[in-house]
Amino acid sequence: MTNRAELTVELVLRAVEQVPPGRVVAYGDIADLVGTSARRVGTIMATSGGEVTWWRVTNRDGELPAHLLPLARKHWDREGIRHGEKRCDIRRHLADLVQLAEDYATATAELTG
Repeated sequence: MTNRAELTVELVLRAVEQVPPGRVVAYGDIADLVGTSARRVGTIMATSGGEVTWWRVTNRDGELPAHLLPLARKHWDREGIRHGEKRCDIRRHLADLVQLAEDYATATAELTG
């Protein structure tokens, strides 16, 4: 992995850490903050996202891969995020993206200089 690739992973994970409890964002929202693609965010979450609040990042419809749903539903219940069997209500629980961008900028200032 190159330094740029490692930096992208760190930036994605820090962005995810800024999503507040009870809120969710889409992979594309994180991608817009970091300057990468939604697909890359999904890959990073699948390979490196286990230590961050991964259940707060879904596809644009509020869905996660099926194997993650049982645990995600428990987290969503704990945080008061409304959901059905296969997805959360991302429209109701979407994070404030302006605030998220501000928090992300603060959290990554020493990395992006």
